[in-house]
Amino acid sequence: SRDMGGFYNADPRPTRVLRPSGRVSRGATYCRQPLTRGTLGRMRVAAVQATPAFLDREQTIAIVEDRIAEASSGGADLVVFPEVFVPGYPVWMDRTNSAAWEDPDQQAAYAWYLDQSVDVHGPEFEMVVDAVRQAGLFAYVGVVERSNSLGSVYCSLVAIDPVEGIVGVHRKLKPTYTERLVWADGDGAGLVAHDHAGVRLTGLNCWENWMPLARAAMYATGSQVHVAAWPGSVGLTEDITRFIAKEGRLFVVSVGAVYRSEDVPDDFPLRGILPEGERYHNGGTCIAGPDGAWIVEPVRNTEGIVWADLDIGEVARQRQNFDPAGHYSRPDVLHLEVDRSRTTAP
Repeated sequence: SRDMGGFYNADPRPTRVLRPSGRVSRGATYCRQPLTRGTLGRMRVAAVQATPAFLDREQTIAIVEDRIAEASSGGADLVVFPEVFVPGYPVWMDRTNSAAWEDPDQQAAYAWYLDQSVDVHGPEFEMVVDAVRQAGLFAYVGVVERSNSLGSVYCSLVAIDPVEGIVGVHRKLKPTYTERLVWADGDGAGLVAHDHAGVRLTGLNCWENWMPLARAAMYATGSQVHVAAWPGSVGLTEDITRFIAKEGRLFVVSVGAVYRSEDVPDDFPLRGILPEGERYHNGGTCIAGPDGAWIVEPVRNTEGIVWADLDIGEVARQRQNFDPAGHYSRPDVLHLEVDRSRTTAP
């Protein structure tokens, strides 16, 4: 049998359940009764804090399939993965001379990254879509999406419905700092909500969650559960997660990965100049409620699934005194126009 986590009632000291692998599963419940999939007004969330098979698309897709099956066996309605989990975050950018002009090793590293990027409508990623379909849950999966030019990639968050398949591909609007050396700018086509199990879902990548207008666009969809995908760091998630939850009066699920220097392949072109014995990203997966309080505080350094049962009715209760896109807005004075066309290259 599989242990699906220690559930507790909003206790800030969550139960840890160690598996034989040494990985940890955390769980929380935001309601008084244990829940099962499909309960009206409830959603069980599984946030996957894990390490990809770094820079190996095929093996990382296998990890995603396994985690989807694990989430399904635990009764999850929604499973979420970190930013660009397939095939991984470009950890070398901040640790090498990534802006060096025509540096052979940087060029080789970029070519490797392009080679392992994802065709979201290709046969390999179709295995993830099939896994979601068999699991009967909704998924957000972060990928490095390959463009048709074969020379550029996007930081994309793919939304997958168990019946309809891929229903959204959100390309990060503006890569952050050194990320701009590897990822192209995205567009507004993915700034949309998706309904599953009677719950409205939205998702953004990393520092997009700090963009006030991007958040406002998500609130205006009527989002009830917002997914914030991160490369993985407590420092990235510990403030913004509760802030968005409180501002938007919704649940926020922040999900991050764990990266260590030993995860970099030995034959990666920049392996020799990357520091040894370093933990690049420590996870930071966490979940906050629409009152801004922690449901699960940031989890650091461990791999596993972070679970939470969400009482979606709490969103309406918290919006009684503040609805940022409704009764506490002034569209006659302040309004937002969003271009949701696909303006970037295919």
